[in-house]
Amino acid sequence: MTAALRLNPDMSRRANPYASNPRQMRRQFASDNYAGICPEAWAAMTDANAGHAPSYGNDSWTTEAADMLRDLFETHCEVYFVFNGTAANSLALASLCQSYHSILCHELAHIEAAECGAPEFFSNGTKVLTIAGENGKILPGDIERLVKGRADIHYPKPRAVSLTQCTEVGTLYTPDELKAIWAVTKSLGLRIHMDGARFANAVAALGVKPKEITWQAGVDVLCFGSTKNGSAIGEAVVFFNKKIAEEFDYRCKQAGQLASKMRYLSAPWVGMLKDGAWLRHGAHSNAMAARLEAKLRPLPGVKILFPCQTNVVFADLPNHAIDAMWKAGWLFYTFIGEGGCRLMCSWDTTEADVDAFAGELKGVL
Repeated sequence: MTAALRLNPDMSRRANPYASNPRQMRRQFASDNYAGICPEAWAAMTDANAGHAPSYGNDSWTTEAADMLRDLFETHCEVYFVFNGTAANSLALASLCQSYHSILCHELAHIEAAECGAPEFFSNGTKVLTIAGENGKILPGDIERLVKGRADIHYPKPRAVSLTQCTEVGTLYTPDELKAIWAVTKSLGLRIHMDGARFANAVAALGVKPKEITWQAGVDVLCFGSTKNGSAIGEAVVFFNKKIAEEFDYRCKQAGQLASKMRYLSAPWVGMLKDGAWLRHGAHSNAMAARLEAKLRPLPGVKILFPCQTNVVFADLPNHAIDAMWKAGWLFYTFIGEGGCRLMCSWDTTEADVDAFAGELKGVL
């Protein structure tokens, strides 16, 4: 199943019951990108919209958001705001590598499977090398074997390891697992990048301080996602290794990621960080996924495919059930060529949403 996990977002072959009135679409389980803006982010953007403010990140909102992230991680770090996760990952990785280097990641990692070659493009050709691993995770020994397998000049020299937290299948690296990877990468002279598109879900699920699974575990740069946690747009690139952040502002500008009205990327962070809303939303979506998993597990013909540790449930459903649920108006992604489904919960998913989906599926089965 792992090798076949390529999500199929194209549900166009099924009639869309919302086609005539798309603005009345109910909450769905296809993606946490479907959800709207959380109240805290919206309020901050409204506040930032009053009057004039300096452009290109020279505004008070951007300064405050960066300082709040430094407080959150309890260390001085360099912080940059970009439009989306692909840009965050690609530019961060480009800062770690030269064009003749390689980046090691899990075979399901977003940078390999869903970013259209952007990491290679922005790094002028750095090669992405993949590693298999159960439950979306890579092991220290596999990293070492790949790096030591070849050392000749004809091979792209490994320079960085990219870890996804939470993984593409919703599982988690514990602090001890991260430190074990760090020990190997440090011995091999590799740097660590973390794709944290759902970092809030990881922190909430593990019950740790953000520093425990980032710089205290050897992470050099984190791409901290907010879009999937309730903001409209914008991710933070957080460099704990400040040396590799040198001239990153030029990378952002060249890549079209320097927002002229930067306050609209940074203000939502202020709203979500100031009273812990970012963590509450992560914990809530996790709880909704746990509720959904508990309701699906006993249903006949349903098989849970991966441990439900964060805000997603992967379940194998009979094809007739998938068709029936799609026809009933429920949207969710499937694996290409498989009966597996990804059911993603969001910051605004309710118990009623979960119960309605599970109840209807039960009736279909």
